[in-house]
Amino acid sequence: MSKSILYFHGFASSSNSNKAVVLKKYISKNYKTAEILIPDLDNNFKLAVSQIHELINSAKYPIVFMGSSLGGYYASYFSSKLKTKSVLINPAIPPLKDFEIYLGENENYSTGEKFLITPEDIRFIRKMSFKKYANAENTYVLLESGDEVLNFKETAKYFSGSYIDVIYGGSHSYESLDEKLKNIINFIEIY
Repeated sequence: MSKSILYFHGFASSSNSNKAVVLKKYISKNYKTAEILIPDLDNNFKLAVSQIHELINSAKYPIVFMGSSLGGYYASYFSSKLKTKSVLINPAIPPLKDFEIYLGENENYSTGEKFLITPEDIRFIRKMSFKKYANAENTYVLLESGDEVLNFKETAKYFSGSYIDVIYGGSHSYESLDEKLKNIINFIEIY
């Protein structure tokens, strides 16, 4: 089945992140009926959300959302609104606990671009959430217990009822991606 896969990278990252590159290469090589779109999301949350809306409106096929960390937060929000499938890799969850550590100037790890995070930015991004996740039947969550940024147990609890795959060990980078590519393809049903 043809799908438009929208993959969102994490906070202060880019479309050149390791996970994005692995997914794009694997899907583009093996599944000609799928398009995978991996935008460089703006560091400004409001602008990033506008970009996502544009991608949704321009997708050729039924949409599947994928994302890692903050990109997983975006993917879970939009897949819930549109009731579509999503694959979330070590996703950030509401209420983005301790996100205040990013207040002030930050630097994009990939591009070196400097940007500011304000209290208003944090309020905006926190509003993009649901107290109880309502799209569990359409969600595949990939977690590694060694995630040094996000607590995998809190994530599993928030996404309760979803298809949850926990690898013990690893890190926030999600080191097991190569092993999970087939599972991801099976879940999102591209042929």
